[in-house]
This record gives sequence, C-alpha cells and structure tokens, in this order.
Amino acid sequence: MPELPEVETVRRGLEPVLAGVRLACVRANRPDLRFPLPDGFVQRLTGARILRLDRRAKYLLAPLDRGDTLVMHLGMTGRFEIAAPEGSARPGDFARQVTPDDKHAHVVFETEAINGEDGATVTYYDPRRFGFMDLVATDRLDRHPWFATMGPEPLGEAFDARTLVKAFAGRKQGPKTLLLDQKTVAGLGNIYVCEALHRAHISPFKPAGLIAGKRLGPLAAAIKAVLAEAVEVGGSSLKDFAAADGALGYFQHRFRVYDREGQPCPTPGCKGAIAREVQAGRSTFFCPVCQL
Repeated sequence: MPELPEVETVRRGLEPVLAGVRLACVRANRPDLRFPLPDGFVQRLTGARILRLDRRAKYLLAPLDRGDTLVMHLGMTGRFEIAAPEGSARPGDFARQVTPDDKHAHVVFETEAINGEDGATVTYYDPRRFGFMDLVATDRLDRHPWFATMGPEPLGEAFDARTLVKAFAGRKQGPKTLLLDQKTVAGLGNIYVCEALHRAHISPFKPAGLIAGKRLGPLAAAIKAVLAEAVEVGGSSLKDFAAADGALGYFQHRFRVYDREGQPCPTPGCKGAIAREVQAGRSTFFCPVCQL
C-alpha cells in the first residue's frame, strides 16, 4: 500500500490542476470501489469548487466550497492520471512510465475551462479496487472515525522526540509495531519505518519502553529525514504505486535495508549483513549488528 511519501507525491502532482478549480463534469463508471460511493456522489461534486488539496496520513483531502470534503484513499493499486493542455504534472523524478488500462478507469473528474484555456481531465484507475472515495462534512472531518484517533503528522512540527517518549513509555512492543500504529504517528508504513530505525541504529524488536529517551530524538529526526528524501524523489515504486502522471518513483534505489536481505550493512564500519524477519505478518529488514 502506498505510504505517506507516495500519497504526498500524488497530492503535489494533482494540486496544480485541481486546487482552486471548479469541477465541470464528474463521471463514476461504477457504483463502488472498495466501498460504495456515497449517495449523490456525482451530483454533489459536479459544479463544486475544490478549495485546495490536502493530505492527512495516507488520505488525500479536497475541501469543497459546498461544505463537504472529498476524501480519497489509493488502496494498493489506485492511481491518478492527468490529461491537461500544458501536459502532465511531474512531481519529482521517476524511473519509467506506465500506461493504465482504460477498463480500470473508475472515476473521471473534468475541470472547467479558465480564461479560454481547456480544463484538465483527471482519471482515477484502480485495477483491484482497494481504494475508496467518500464525501464527509468538512466541519466534522476531524471527528470522523478515519481521523479522530490519528497521531501527529511526522513531517509536522507537532511530531518530535516528546511524541515518541510518550508513546513508548512502559510499552513492551517493539518500536516498529508502535510506529506503524496510526494513533502514534499518522502515515508511517512498513518501508519507511524499517529505514528510519536503521538510520537511528535502533532494533525493531527491542521493547520500546527500554529504549533510552536520548535515542528518541535521533529516531524522530531519522523519520523526518527518510520521509522528506522519499517525497523529494517521488516515493517508492514497489508493487503498483504510480505518481499522478503515471510514472513510477525510484526512492527504492536509496533503500538502506528494505528488501536488501543478505547484503552488507551500509553503516560505515559495520560488518553486519541485512537480515529479514516476519513481524506481525510483515517483513522487517534490519541489521542485527548495529541496530541495538
């Protein structure tokens, strides 16, 4: 499933063509994705103006001038493709292009023409239909079950060492388990938690309550750094993720541990090799020598 950097990459790709514009036409080519589309989905969106394009954790949020917010989640295979007169938006650098299959084009947004210029067409593709869309009253968004218990954004000022000190205190679970809990911090996923823990030289299995507080500042900094670097280059292209222009990211070429089982640890002076263990049904990649 796309993680925070992938979703942020998509947001940045969609923003130039969707933020501040009115939707002239909306088409839903099926009544459901992972969940049924809300009642009146097409009618409630057609003619509405998208005020801006936000992200919360792994969700895309498009507040509308009618009082609702369009909430979008990519699931595992969801992607957007932009067709605009000036060409496709290209946020970051990408390894190769992909061409979505028209039979999986489930929702189409057409924006109004502005100053004589044709609008853009944004198409949502989702072969496995694990993504979803909904319309939620903007003034109740923070209280919606999807968002009510979410922790702070890891790239925001509210997330720092104090967040981790509070979340880890007295806990027997490993730090990876707690970091993947969206109540601790919003938007982190398996890939970037593995990468951040390696940078901070912290074992993913050590009881979080036993990790010295002085080590949590470097861990918070590592989380911010790995996410910022991934956003800069367009996220990771593992599995089916693609950016808004249909291109694949290549942050995976910078992975230090993820999917590098058996390779030498990249930490200077470390003689260890990257190992893999299954933790809570997910692959954990780490160095057993320098992650303590």
